[in-house]
Amino acid sequence: MFSNYLIGLREGLEASLVVCILIAYLVKTGRRDALKPIWAGIGVAVALALGFGCALEFGSQELTFQAQEALGGSLSILAVALVTWMVFWMRRTARHLKSELHGRLDAALAMGTGALVATAFLAVGREGLETALFVWASVHAASDGTPKPLLGVALGLLTAVLLGWLFYRGALRIDLAKFFTYTGGMLVVVAAGVLAYGFHDLQEADFLPGLTDKAFDISGTIPPDSWYGTLLKGVFNFQPDPTTLQVAAWLLYLIPTLALFLAPARNRARTAKEPAPDRV
Repeated sequence: MFSNYLIGLREGLEASLVVCILIAYLVKTGRRDALKPIWAGIGVAVALALGFGCALEFGSQELTFQAQEALGGSLSILAVALVTWMVFWMRRTARHLKSELHGRLDAALAMGTGALVATAFLAVGREGLETALFVWASVHAASDGTPKPLLGVALGLLTAVLLGWLFYRGALRIDLAKFFTYTGGMLVVVAAGVLAYGFHDLQEADFLPGLTDKAFDISGTIPPDSWYGTLLKGVFNFQPDPTTLQVAAWLLYLIPTLALFLAPARNRARTAKEPAPDRV
């Protein structure tokens, strides 16, 4: 449940911050007349993300078991690739996210209503589609037959909305670069579990070999239905009897990705010359 809460919080907060920055800038510059197109673009983006999530969930139920596993595995790997790109992109961009969005909004204001709708739609829509895909993959990876994974996502999204409102009201300030670095590192760990789950799905679909080749089996030590087994599965997508391919995929993704993500920036020497990072 914690891993899904983290996903909902992290992904939802990105979208909330984008909305907060766009709305606050229009109010501050006296362009309240542009709020309706912005909200329209945001509404379309949210509807698209919800529709995409529903299509993934209900569309897959009509498939055969093998097709479901193949689809689930493929989308899990795709979700990990997108989330990995996103956390690295956000690490580079978070320092000046506000300035970048202000520039796009100024250009859209000069072009008219359609450009405002498109700007809001693109800014929020990308986050929404990524969130829908990764949430779907993570919920299926952590599913234990209960609504806890979905509840975790919902709580994370609600927390993100609350934080976004506090940012907008000026009641809360945060260093975006540090926040996204910390949560990004945790999200990489979650993504490693989703990736391993995706490879297992492809093995069950007979797309990859080695389904019976277990790396280890500690089900007797850590029963899947125990409280600590459930906790490990909910936080890390831990499986007590993974295949060798799952363990290899987990290690080959997690170690280099986390090392690269946490490595000091090569241009650190230039940061003193750069403008101060944005705070919201």
